[in-house]
Amino acid sequence: MNTMRRICFVVNSRANYARIKSTIRESSRRTDLDVQIVVGASGLLYRFGNVSEIIERDGFRIDRKLYTVVEGDEPISMVKTTAVSMLSLSDVFQNLKPDIVLTVADRYETIATAIAASYMNIPVAHTQGGEVTGSIDDSVRHAISKLSHIHFPATQRAQRVLHRLGEDPSLTFWVGCPSIDIAFETPTENASSVLKRYSGVGADLDFSKPYLLVSQHPDTLQHSSAREQITSTLDAIRSMKMQTIWLWPNVDSGSDSISKKLREFRENELSSQVRFYRNFEAGDYINILKESACIIGNSSSGIREASFLGKPCVNIGERQRGRQKLANVIDTSYSTSEIVNAIQKQLSIGSYPQDFTYGRGDAGRKMAEILAGVDLRIQKVPIDLA
Repeated sequence: MNTMRRICFVVNSRANYARIKSTIRESSRRTDLDVQIVVGASGLLYRFGNVSEIIERDGFRIDRKLYTVVEGDEPISMVKTTAVSMLSLSDVFQNLKPDIVLTVADRYETIATAIAASYMNIPVAHTQGGEVTGSIDDSVRHAISKLSHIHFPATQRAQRVLHRLGEDPSLTFWVGCPSIDIAFETPTENASSVLKRYSGVGADLDFSKPYLLVSQHPDTLQHSSAREQITSTLDAIRSMKMQTIWLWPNVDSGSDSISKKLREFRENELSSQVRFYRNFEAGDYINILKESACIIGNSSSGIREASFLGKPCVNIGERQRGRQKLANVIDTSYSTSEIVNAIQKQLSIGSYPQDFTYGRGDAGRKMAEILAGVDLRIQKVPIDLA
């Protein structure tokens, strides 16, 4: 009798994969788990990094690829992408017959995974539930938590939030964030060597001098202001007169406006010190972040990985407003002068002590062990902890 549990990992983006790579690897090493990988949404699109190629280079087999993105710069495109994803995933789950479906964090496509699996009576495991931010991601994340059966919060505070939401403490496992595993285990490599593997466009970089790292995505609650918001950040970077590595935005509503403004800047300011990249593989990103003078924007990596590495972060706007932040983060509005002042302050500080709030590098191993042995239940009963 085959006692292996089939664990289906659904990956929708490069960031999704970075947040779960170590869990896939550790699960693949076990004899009691059978790993299935489904890649969809922006994870299959070239301009967002085509993470499927990275997964295959890492030696993992992709069981299904789902082309589900409905592109556009308005919220309706996110709704339609989610709907198409639900339809596609229902067929995938019917064919693969997983024992557990694992879904990652809070992207809008992620709720399609949770709905499709839970409606098909497949237990759902969810990473990074219980966190609080400042966008539609909050609603998506909490809704996924209510549809999920097994929880892997990244911090103790997030675990407490899940308990207050009525999730069963016996099925809520604080393991840390698997992305910290990558930061913990990636061998150090000079950024100059890393970037030889990527083309990029814009200024040539001199790695004998410090550089800034910018990663700013649309805020889905303020998508109509995306162009103005990114303009403020560009103005701040221009006034800093420091060479800068700038990552392209994700697929969220407002992305087209940001991308257009970045192209205008790139084409009109040929003397700038900015070089643009689509994105990086997870380990390469860690080494680029590790050597940077400061990370700027609204990516959660400025809060998670940067705190573990002791790197300064300037967090702009509302996208990460409520997320648990540590000493390395300075919050700002979209005011150019405020952003500049925060960058200057962070540069004067230079570095911070390493922080383990988001994990110590062993989340993937712990998650795989739990997935192999946890009691699987479909029926959910809210727990009253009052």
